[in-house]
This record gives sequence, C-alpha cells and structure tokens, in this order.
Amino acid sequence: MLTVALAKGGLLKESIRMFQSIGLDFSAFLEPGMRQLQIVEPTGRVRALKVRNGDVPVYVEYGQAHLGIVGYDVLKEKRPNVAHLVDLGFGGCRVSVAVKNDSRYQSALDFPAHMRVASTLVNCSREYFHDLDIPVELVYLSGAVELGPITGISEAIVDIVETGTTLRENGLRETDVLFNSTARLVGHPLSYRLNQDGMGDVVEQIRELVTAKV
Repeated sequence: MLTVALAKGGLLKESIRMFQSIGLDFSAFLEPGMRQLQIVEPTGRVRALKVRNGDVPVYVEYGQAHLGIVGYDVLKEKRPNVAHLVDLGFGGCRVSVAVKNDSRYQSALDFPAHMRVASTLVNCSREYFHDLDIPVELVYLSGAVELGPITGISEAIVDIVETGTTLRENGLRETDVLFNSTARLVGHPLSYRLNQDGMGDVVEQIRELVTAKV
C-alpha cells in the first residue's frame, strides 16, 4: 500500500486539500478529537501518517513512507536523501536574520566576527554566514528563538518568518533573507524509480494539479 507522510501543523490542511483534489481523502485527520496518527483513505489505496514536520523526510528516507510533504526549510537544514519531486507552492515563508529594533546592525554584513547568532536552523545559518565570509558563533535553540536577543544569549537570530508579526511583537526586525520556503513533495528515490504501488501515478497527478494552478 502506498504510504504518505503528512506534516502536522500549518501544512496539514493544505496537504489534505491537495490530495482531495486528486481523489484521496485524508480529512479524517481534521476531525475534532482525532488522535490517530495513521489512517487509510476510503478507497483503501493509500495510507497516511501524521508526523512532525521535521520527521517527514526521515520517514521517506528510510522507506517507511513512499511520499511526504515537508517545508523546503526542513529539507535545506536536514539535507536528507530523498527525491525532490514537486514544489507545491503553499506554506510560503522565509528564513531571515533578525536583530533588536535598536540594534546598530542594518545588515548581516555589519556583524562583527564571532558575534552570537541563535537559531534552530544551524546548518542553514552556518552556510549563509560562511558564504558571506563572516565567522559567527551559532547558538542552537529548539524553539522561541526570538528570546535570544531579548535575553542577551545572542545579538541576532535566524528564524522562519511568515508574516513578521512575532518579530514585531518581540521588538525585532529583519535584516536579511536567507531564502524563501514552500511545501515540497518528496519521495523515496528507489520507490519512485520502480513506481512502487503506483507512486509515479500519484506524483504525476499532483504535478499536473500544481501546473494547472500556475
């Protein structure tokens, strides 16, 4: 049976809506009180797993899911061995550098060597500052990164930004955008080449659906 890994949180509703458009219904995940982490859609052709966004590529890479939907930011940070199949276009956000409103730094290019920068995306951050030839001290935080400059654990952060409201409410402002991110359809490379359980047909349906919307 074809298995799809769906990310909890902000991507879930759009992912389910997309699959409904090609005749696969996982809307049971959205029912009040639903606690099941795996369901089989009504036709019995496809199973879905509901997992954390960061775990989607893990399930796909290890072959426990044929397909997955995950943010590009996760793929760029974790760099899993998965096939990048379709840019789905939803779940848009950006990964940005931010500092306190009263900071003297207007751009990352103004940062002094070895300044502390807090982030959950340490690999993306390291690559960005390396490309700028600015050595910084990266501080890993698993959440509430905005507290870094507020508490003084760092002078800047690298974080995911959607509307910018959270930054503004915490007295922070963006200085640089590392990259933009959207939801991506990824697949297990070997399963995709072998078209296991009709995987290629589902991918093609999704690709046609996304292309039609452009």
